[in-house]
Amino acid sequence: MERVNYASGAKWEAIVGYSRAVKMGNTIEVTGTVAVDDQNGLVGHGNAYEQTKFIIGKIEKVLQQAGASLKDVVRTRMFVTDISRWEEYGKAHGEFFSNIRPCTSMIEVKGLIAPEYLIEIEATAIIT
Repeated sequence: MERVNYASGAKWEAIVGYSRAVKMGNTIEVTGTVAVDDQNGLVGHGNAYEQTKFIIGKIEKVLQQAGASLKDVVRTRMFVTDISRWEEYGKAHGEFFSNIRPCTSMIEVKGLIAPEYLIEIEATAIIT
């Protein structure tokens, strides 16, 4: 089975040793994604909804590079720093996935790689 790694150029990829996404066969795993743009700048400072929207858009782009779309997503995992803001995260997630309805987890964590990130999302897609 062929393995294809997709890189974004994020500063953490080389340090930690990971890929933005990995495709093996018809499965694509998208690594934990935060709201950082191509210039390593934060998107949506203090705004849980905007960070979530940006992240899902970023996930969508790498899925397209791998020959998939959000319709192929079967699971998302949301790691959030403040679960009391679940409606903000959920609203953005629902705007993309209300008809797709992947399995989803929202888990409160102590912190992410930098304090300005409110949410990190992982996704699994299977191309049928």
